[in-house]
Amino acid sequence: MKPKSKILIIAGSDSSGGAGIQADIKTVTALGSYAMTAITAVTAQNTRGVYSVFPIGPQEIEKQIKFTCNDIKPNVIKIGMLNSSKVILSIIKSLKNFKIKKIILDPVMVAKGGEKLIDNKAINTLKYKLINKTYLITPNIPEAEVLSNIKIKNIDDMKSVAQKLINLGVKNVLIKGGHMKSKYVQDLYYNRREFKIFKNIRINTRNTHGTGCTLSSAIATFLSCGKPLKLSCELGIKYVNQAIRSNLNYGKGHGPINHLNSIKINKKFK
Repeated sequence: MKPKSKILIIAGSDSSGGAGIQADIKTVTALGSYAMTAITAVTAQNTRGVYSVFPIGPQEIEKQIKFTCNDIKPNVIKIGMLNSSKVILSIIKSLKNFKIKKIILDPVMVAKGGEKLIDNKAINTLKYKLINKTYLITPNIPEAEVLSNIKIKNIDDMKSVAQKLINLGVKNVLIKGGHMKSKYVQDLYYNRREFKIFKNIRINTRNTHGTGCTLSSAIATFLSCGKPLKLSCELGIKYVNQAIRSNLNYGKGHGPINHLNSIKINKKFK
């Protein structure tokens, strides 16, 4: 099988393999494309939590982006967690040299427990200097609340936030609704012209580590293969739901999802 497209992932490493760069590479590969990386931080973590974060210097991140893009030009860039204002500015500087319009930003800012993972300076840099350079932003509800200063309690609130994010300069918004407690998960897509709600029954499991990273990388992959963005979002959500439904149950905390759910193994290898 020959990869259909090329994707550069700018994000942190997750030693447990469930989220971050590892989840991104698995997703892109499982969906049939070629993954490249620029690692922003190395973490020591497992299904119970993050134990340490070792940031990569901005200059080294710039080099990863520069030498990768100069040689193998990506069709789409996916950006994940950025742990400082200096790192965000270095990435903005690097991307100026490459005319890649399709940039997907997953603004990883809030942990499952609700605490912020980056400081206010970095949040403001992301909000006012990076968002307006992206094609799609994919915040979950806590992240969307931080970016908009609006408390989200229902779909109408999600619509108000989506409009506010569009006003910051991003072309498209997908707000993930998994944090709202209801029988169904409703994800809201908005592109200034229309709202679209993707409604799916909630899968009851604690094994959802890395769903946000996986979704944004899945969308990036479908988009890079030529599918329209709204359809890419729909297909990405379906892929993540199938990955959650596998319920791997690895580890003693919030376990990973099954990135291989899209792959059928040739019988001679079974």
